[in-house]
Amino acid sequence: MTIIMQRVKPVDEVEAMGHSQAEKAASRERILAAASAKIRAEGLESLSVGKLMADVGLTHGGFYGHFASRADLLAQALERALVDGEGGAKPAAPATETPPRRLAGFVRSYLSRAHRDAPQSGCAISALACDVGRADDACRESMAAHVEGFIAGMTGRFGGDEGKAMAAVSAMVGALALSRVVPDRQRSDAILRAAREMVIGMAEESGA
Repeated sequence: MTIIMQRVKPVDEVEAMGHSQAEKAASRERILAAASAKIRAEGLESLSVGKLMADVGLTHGGFYGHFASRADLLAQALERALVDGEGGAKPAAPATETPPRRLAGFVRSYLSRAHRDAPQSGCAISALACDVGRADDACRESMAAHVEGFIAGMTGRFGGDEGKAMAAVSAMVGALALSRVVPDRQRSDAILRAAREMVIGMAEESGA
């Protein structure tokens, strides 16, 4: 009879492995967070693996321990940006507010100077729609799912009228994007204000 002896890892070795995995997860999180902010601020093509790894204090060679390729990182960073952007673009409304007031508050927050001036922490749809429109299917499908979620959320706020919700989302995303293009601050503010008034007016007309 052949007896196979299996080595049992010492407790300190097991703890070291756990610590190593935790460090790896933390490093991966830093990379994704930095990549998410980078592409929202400067676009998909701005993402350089070497520069990104240096920015987060990691070696270029360590990149492939976290991601299969730049394309893999880009897809995951985009998804992270979309998820984080959804939270960053929504105001914290008191539970006592009525649905119309919550909708108006959301629209004012989305179409605000603060949101316009912080693309790196805001809605990734408005920041990256044009870039993603020219990207691969994986990136487009990722953003398309979030666009549909945005429309679905607004449809509920517009009493089930999907057409008005689509118009409102298009106006909000488009106005925010255009406001970042126009260098004249007063003109940029006017674009945001016009879109705010239109979307809130649509909501009031429909009794949302």
